[in-house]
Amino acid sequence: MRDGAGPSAGRRGRRGLPVVVVLLLLAGCQSAPQRPPPTSPWPPGVTRHWQWQWQLTGPLDLTVEAQVFLLDPVRTTAAETARLRDLGRRLVCQVSVGSYVTTDPDEGRFPIEVRGRPGVRPDTYWLDVRRWDELRPVLADRFRLCRGKGFTAVLLTDADGYTRYTGFPVSFDDQLLFNRRVADLARSLGLSPGLRGSLPQVAALAPDFDFAVDEECVRLRQCDRLLPFTDAGKPVFHVEYAGSTTDFCVTSVGYGFTSMRKERVLDAWRVPCPVA
Repeated sequence: MRDGAGPSAGRRGRRGLPVVVVLLLLAGCQSAPQRPPPTSPWPPGVTRHWQWQWQLTGPLDLTVEAQVFLLDPVRTTAAETARLRDLGRRLVCQVSVGSYVTTDPDEGRFPIEVRGRPGVRPDTYWLDVRRWDELRPVLADRFRLCRGKGFTAVLLTDADGYTRYTGFPVSFDDQLLFNRRVADLARSLGLSPGLRGSLPQVAALAPDFDFAVDEECVRLRQCDRLLPFTDAGKPVFHVEYAGSTTDFCVTSVGYGFTSMRKERVLDAWRVPCPVA
């Protein structure tokens, strides 16, 4: 039996070998599966009919008739966020990712080598966004604070240091990589990432972010730069600091933005644009 089975088995083995090799080669030639683009948790086509509030100073006004509240996660209490959630509000925390303020509770966690020149606001200093390993743990904890207080989204601010004199040779591509990393970090911690400013990078970053916050694009005549968000069904929350709503609302609402008039101190006062 062994004598009769041997050659036949050998022939079968030789016929089977090329099949295995071909399958392995085909598997090796196929590219690795691509991660699908992130989907926005904001209801497409609905948010343009919402109102929003952006308050960073003064006693928090919980009675504002707005679906979205953008707040400071440090000064906003857990009791306040709980009350807003009970009212069905969507909560967004504002987190600086490219700078720090000397009064920040975690200011001491930034190593000296990542601290740069003074920023545009008092007591603010730029960070070296190329140093991801040093910045990531601090930013992750800032996001965890937001999540712990009941926020479901985070607005990333000071994400445009490459356009400023930060004290570091940060390039356009350095900033692009950093912003994408921070957006991914926010998602990994259960927060929807939003972008503030950095208009020259919007076309590249819109797929990585779920929403945008813009300041004065009507006055600066730059609203068209935010179309990659609205064209993708993602909300743009817009504010003007001067002029009458009867003047700028026609333009901003025409772009599909959710707009209002605020004072630069960002207290409770607001005049919203009408929504359909």
